[in-house]
Amino acid sequence: MGFRFSIRLQLMVLSLFLFTIPYLGYNYVWELEQYLRNGQEQTMIGTARAVATALHERPALFDSQSAYLQDVRPGTDLYAPPIPSPIRLDGELNDWQQVSELMSEYGSGEVIEYYNGYAGEPTSLSFKHMVGRYGQFLYAMFEVSDDVLLWRQPNSLSVETGDHLLVGMETPQGELARYVVAPYESGWVNAYKLADNTTTTRAVENALSIQGRWQETATGYNIELRFPLSMTTGGLAFSIVDVDDRASRLKQYALGTANTKELAELGTVITPSPEIERILAGLKYADSRVWVVDKHKRVLARAGDIQSATGIEVDEKETSSNAIWHWVESEWLLPLYYQILTRPPADFIDELDDAYALVGQDLGTALNGQPDSLWRLSPDNKAIVLSAAYPIFIEGNVMGAVIVEQTTNGIRTLRNRALEQLFHVILAVMTMGTLGLLLFATRISNRIRSLRDNTEAVIDDNGKIIGTLPVSNQRDEIGDLSRSFADVLSRLQQYNSYLENMASRLSHELRTPIAVVKSSLDMLTQVNDADQQAVFVERAQSGVNRLSTILNSMSEATRLEQAIQQEDLEPFDLVKVISGCIAGYEHAYSHRRFSFTHNTDTARILGSPELTAQMFDKIIANAVDFSEKESEIQVSITVKDKQAELTISNTGPLLPEGMRSQLLQSMVSVRKENDVQNASSPHLGLGLYIANIIMTFHRGQLSLFNRKDSTGVVVSARFPLM
Repeated sequence: MGFRFSIRLQLMVLSLFLFTIPYLGYNYVWELEQYLRNGQEQTMIGTARAVATALHERPALFDSQSAYLQDVRPGTDLYAPPIPSPIRLDGELNDWQQVSELMSEYGSGEVIEYYNGYAGEPTSLSFKHMVGRYGQFLYAMFEVSDDVLLWRQPNSLSVETGDHLLVGMETPQGELARYVVAPYESGWVNAYKLADNTTTTRAVENALSIQGRWQETATGYNIELRFPLSMTTGGLAFSIVDVDDRASRLKQYALGTANTKELAELGTVITPSPEIERILAGLKYADSRVWVVDKHKRVLARAGDIQSATGIEVDEKETSSNAIWHWVESEWLLPLYYQILTRPPADFIDELDDAYALVGQDLGTALNGQPDSLWRLSPDNKAIVLSAAYPIFIEGNVMGAVIVEQTTNGIRTLRNRALEQLFHVILAVMTMGTLGLLLFATRISNRIRSLRDNTEAVIDDNGKIIGTLPVSNQRDEIGDLSRSFADVLSRLQQYNSYLENMASRLSHELRTPIAVVKSSLDMLTQVNDADQQAVFVERAQSGVNRLSTILNSMSEATRLEQAIQQEDLEPFDLVKVISGCIAGYEHAYSHRRFSFTHNTDTARILGSPELTAQMFDKIIANAVDFSEKESEIQVSITVKDKQAELTISNTGPLLPEGMRSQLLQSMVSVRKENDVQNASSPHLGLGLYIANIIMTFHRGQLSLFNRKDSTGVVVSARFPLM
């Protein structure tokens, strides 16, 4: 019939049009978002370039000694972050918790100097340390663990007779200044300035500008100090000297950040630059967060808030003038859309909120002299943050970098607005598409209804086919169904004709014995001889017997159905039942040869052996009737896939086309007089029908088909095994 444009294909082609709308809309919005992100990225690199331009070639902004170091020495070069509030010098260290992640630990690996032959022995002292800046003051803390705390002796002028803290710093004049803190007991402390001679620790005067508290603890002691930033230009070192022997009061070792006796060995301390912070002050209104870092990635200044740095300002959505549409949109559509879309978060976790040093690929590239950008997710995966870094040059060298950060919340809001409008369009198109499909389905239903009416018109109230069904030329499923109905009705009409002819055949079967009985009775009244009367009585009796046989055959199926309802199921061996029946057939049908094969010795099934034998009798009777004398009837049992298949094959006429399944129905026969070996016996087409009833009782299946070589017929009976 060629290419068939089916209804399913028609609906599929029609629905493909609907899918193009969201696909094209999604691609458009995606490309728009990518374009806006690229634009935001270039804009941020431009902003970072502009800020860096204001910082180029201004060495005064990077006058700290640490800014010029090639490498930062962890634990020696110190970073003093800005502290939100002044430290309370009480020795409790509670005010340092908000910047505690910047604390450094010092142990036996940071011994600066050994005294009095103590070299190489394990140290019993360790401490945590950090510095911070508030206003014009530098604060320092020490959380010391020491197994023996020895205070300076009250009557001793020497500061070396107990545990003490040494401070070395570079003065604004570029000279080394040394100080010592050596208290008599817990409490408020001030420092002493040491002599310029580094071979001695003799105190020469009070240094009241260095003040703090020394507080004893269960594991050692805590120290908090404060001194003005103006005392140093950046060089700074601390060391704690441990004294444990109460008798000798000899120093054992000095543990600290660097050697306080040598100016060249002092560590550096860097603090965020107030000058750079003033330059960045105006950028807090620029919808960005801006960082300035030195080449060691330590923060010098920052401005702005990342929570409000959305990148693109999106105006408030205008309210529709149509109150009904506004209500539908706000109450129904938008809640549905945002099951898929995500709203930009009002706030999110910012891991850099209190950061004092930065990392990142973009920063590393910028410190190598090239601008770069980086996309990252916030720790709670709510926001996407874009950062752009640009290098700061002084005399051709990279001294730091500017980092500008924004979120993509503005772009996401704009994207959501675009998708909202897109979803409105999709909804409208889907509605129109649904109406189109509804009309299409209506057309299909009308065709199906027409097919139903035409089918009913060709069958009268008595079920008789009185006409032909119009054949449809449509090349789809309904057209195919119409042609199938027409073919089925044609075959039913042929079958009805057969049933009508069968009535005349039944009439013929009944007419003959009735004629025999009638003629015998008529002759019986006309003769007086006893012998002749006996002959006519015998003829009448044979006619009555044949009538009784016909009636018994017609009621056999009904009696069998009633008997099956009362039959009990029992396990039996199908091979044994069939072999026993064949042994009897060899005597009953002496003019036929029987062969029996089986691939198993036992086939256990659940049912009735008597009914199975009766079914087998019906099939064998048919095989004998339709086969030639001295021909072979082949019987086999095959067990496979939890089924036992019984097949009976005989040579003879083939099954008529179109009647294979109908032969299992009641009173259906295709016998011809010359096909019937015993013409005196009535044949009403009930044998296979009864056999099929028995197979249904056994939950099996009976089927008929022609031999593959077209020389006869095969009957197959499949039983489920136990």
